[in-house]
This record gives sequence, C-alpha cells and structure tokens, in this order.
Amino acid sequence: MSRPHAFSPLVIRGRSLLPIVQGGMGVGISAKQLAGAVAREGGVGTVASVDLRHLHEDLLADAANLEGQDGINRLNRIALDREVKGALQRADGHGMVAVNIMKAVDDHAALVRQACESGAHAVVMGAGLPLDLPEMTVDHPDVALIPILSESRGIGIVLKRWMKKGRLPDAIVIEHPNHAGGHLGAASIAGVGDAKFDFARVLEETFELFKGLGLERERIPLIVAGGVNSHQKVQTYLNDYGASGVQIGTAFAVTSDGDAHINFKRTLAGAKREDIVEFMSVAGLPARGILTPFLKSYLKREDKLQANAKADPARCTQALNCLSVCGLRDGLSKVGQFCIDLKLAAAFRGETSKGLFFRGAEPLPFGDAIKSARETIHYFLTGEKPLDLHGA
Repeated sequence: MSRPHAFSPLVIRGRSLLPIVQGGMGVGISAKQLAGAVAREGGVGTVASVDLRHLHEDLLADAANLEGQDGINRLNRIALDREVKGALQRADGHGMVAVNIMKAVDDHAALVRQACESGAHAVVMGAGLPLDLPEMTVDHPDVALIPILSESRGIGIVLKRWMKKGRLPDAIVIEHPNHAGGHLGAASIAGVGDAKFDFARVLEETFELFKGLGLERERIPLIVAGGVNSHQKVQTYLNDYGASGVQIGTAFAVTSDGDAHINFKRTLAGAKREDIVEFMSVAGLPARGILTPFLKSYLKREDKLQANAKADPARCTQALNCLSVCGLRDGLSKVGQFCIDLKLAAAFRGETSKGLFFRGAEPLPFGDAIKSARETIHYFLTGEKPLDLHGA
C-alpha cells in the first residue's frame, strides 16, 4: 500500500480509495497485471475489455478454428473473466478493480454483463453516451457505474436520463480530448482543443448542473483525465478545481507492471511531442497515437484509401465485426480505413513496425525510465520521484 499523502480519499460506492484511477487501455495494455497492481496500492485499477483473447494462447488457438463473430465474442468474454479474476487476486482485497468497456464495441452489453458476473467492482464506459448502462447492470446493483464524458452537455444528458431510471453515476470521468491518448471525446480533430473541454470550465459547469438538479456538490465524484503527468497537476485539479480524483493512462502503460511487451513501453516512453499525432480512427472518433512506421505509412495513403472506401463485410478480414460502426467495413470515407484490432494487437505484442501505439500528448513524469506502478502512484501523490531519478 502507498505511503501517506495530503489528498482526501476518492470514495466510490462506499470504498475509500486513493484519488488515482488507472485508465483502461486496449488491446491488452491494461489487463490483470497492471489493474491488479494499481488496485493493490489502493487505487482504481482498470481492465480494458476489448479483444482480450490476444493475452491467452489457448483462446487464440481456438479462435483460429472458428468462423464468425459470435464464437470470437465468446472467447473474449472468457478472456475478460480470466483477467478480472486475475486482477482481483492480485489486488488482494485492496482498492477497486474496474472494467472499461467501449460503447462503440458491438458486444458491449455482453461484456458489461460478463464484467459484473466476474466480480468487477465497477464498469467504466466511454466512446459513446452510455445512456442504457443502468439497464445492462440491473441484476448487479452493487457494481459502480462510471461514465466517461468530456463536457458538461454530455454529463447533463446522461444524468437526466439516468435519474429518470432512479440511478446516479457512482463517479464521472471527465476526459480532455486535447491531452488524452487513444480515442478522444470530440466530433473532429479540429475540435479537440475546444474551450468547452477545459477542466476548470467543465467542473464549474457540472457543479452548477448538480445544483440545478438538486444534487449535493459531493454527491458524484468527478475524475479528470488527460494530460495528468505531474504531482503539481494533481494538486491543482484536486485542491483548486474541486475534482475528487485523476485518471492516468500513459504513465501507467509504461510501468514494469504493465501487461504489454517491453517494446510497447519503450516506444511510448521514448516518444517526443513531434512524434505524437491526431488522426481519425475507424471507430469514427479522433484518436491520438505515435508516428510509428504503420501510422506514417497509413497517413500518407489516407486520402487515397478514403476515396476508395466501400461498404463491404469482407473488408473485416477477421469476421470479428468488433465495432458497431467501422469505417473500413462500412465504407465511411471520412474516417479511418484500417483494421484497428489487428494494429492494436500488434502494438501489444511490441511489433513496432506494424502496430498502432496510442499515447497521451504530454511528456511522462519519469522521462523514458520504466518504473513500477507503486513508484508512479507515490510520485503523483507526493511529488517524490524514485531515488535514481532525482534531478531528472
């Protein structure tokens, strides 16, 4: 468990936690090892649910003999069950183990049910408005529900819809698309820097929204995400802005506890600001990642590929149909034209020439050094870096 710090606990569904949430990162970047390590320290460790079969050789072997998405979805739910239970075992009764599920994933409702049945303490949902999350979890009333949103208008829509169902979010993650990695909560690349996403503004507007809805300011913890890369920012967001916690992704992805290949961690840790770009994902959302050989090549060919976009189920070569809306399969000419599952899985395996490496925009607190989840949490809470990094 982490040493003492000066911040108030993050309280979610009666659990008193460190105000540190590890963001969900797929494919396979945050699974049982990382989520369990963060939870063991008393924070919120998050398993990313997307296509976890890639972490299990027996399930990959089974998938090779299957046809159609139903069988692959079943294998992914088996993998999710293993990862949640593994994270809980590693947490050893500490912290909270959450599962991040993208609304944009076609099998999201079944993944929600599986997460609950496997014993996850919380379900976190973004990449779309999770308006029906309460219905999906009706048989598991003790599971915390945490939507990811980016601005107060979306928060208001979710709150009002959920309140009609007699349910409130147990916390809300507010993710800034100008700083976060992976899929971003803006309509376009040009819109990621819109002032409506500024943390101070969103928090103030959300507290006003609470007031208008008759909710106490402290009723729903607000967790800011995106660009959290220093102890000073944690102080600002928690002490000055009124947030209850921070969500951190990239800094945890590169830890020794992270589930991905060491090449993945080195690629993220060694990236400079000029190596990080925004582009349109196949999911129809802006995304942020590193200009590795695949992404450089793809972006050079993007206009041509988009001009030749064509709705064709055969373009999903895995027959996985992982996304409800896929630019490649559905012929959407304004969004991505590549198989995101194959590219994220290659990144997980450390294939630097083939993979798509999602990353946040900001420098990492330990530079290119790879440290443990425990050391990372301790730094964010206290400002104390590992002894061998003093002066770094």
